[in-house]
Amino acid sequence: MPLLSASSLGHAFEHELFGEVSLEADSGECVSIMGVSGSGKSTLLHTLSTLLKPLAGEVKLFDQSIYQLPTAQLLELRREKLGIIFQSHYLFRGFSGIENLQVASILSKQPLDYELLEAFGIAQVVEQSVGELSGGQQQRLSIARVLTKKPQIIFADEPTGNLDQETASSVMEALFDYVKSQKALLLFATHDASLAKRCDRIYRLDNKRLLPWSF
Repeated sequence: MPLLSASSLGHAFEHELFGEVSLEADSGECVSIMGVSGSGKSTLLHTLSTLLKPLAGEVKLFDQSIYQLPTAQLLELRREKLGIIFQSHYLFRGFSGIENLQVASILSKQPLDYELLEAFGIAQVVEQSVGELSGGQQQRLSIARVLTKKPQIIFADEPTGNLDQETASSVMEALFDYVKSQKALLLFATHDASLAKRCDRIYRLDNKRLLPWSF
């Protein structure tokens, strides 16, 4: 069975965002979802990643129907096997950078990867308070915190949207390398066609439907 499968997903707020969305993805794959702002990309990622129950359809991760799991089991799945990268950092503001990473390390029972900090260019600043870091450093720290957990599935919503082009390229390189080395799955929303082109598959959320896409 694939790591992720979704069938006939639908969701709406004031109006329908998407409907009849089906998708399968497996280990070692990078899958990108494109679409204009407001098309529902973030909402779709949230439904796939255990954060938002869809109004219709089913999501399976690791062959488990996630929205039928007891809350404790769902939290355990999220803590130990999933990595979720948001557009906002959601770092612990009163902590230093290294303390943020240590929290993820303790909860997931995974050791800190100091080579990852070097790859993200934040090894020299992790002792500083989060509030002393630039927005780009905070974003890189938040992504490093996710990878510290060694997740099997990573969901990312515009993960490099707040980074300059050079830094974004190095961060995405680290994410792609992680997927290959760990045989993980990366599913991310992006406006960046150059990043999407590097993925195994590209989809576009358009007119409430998720369709295969190519350039």
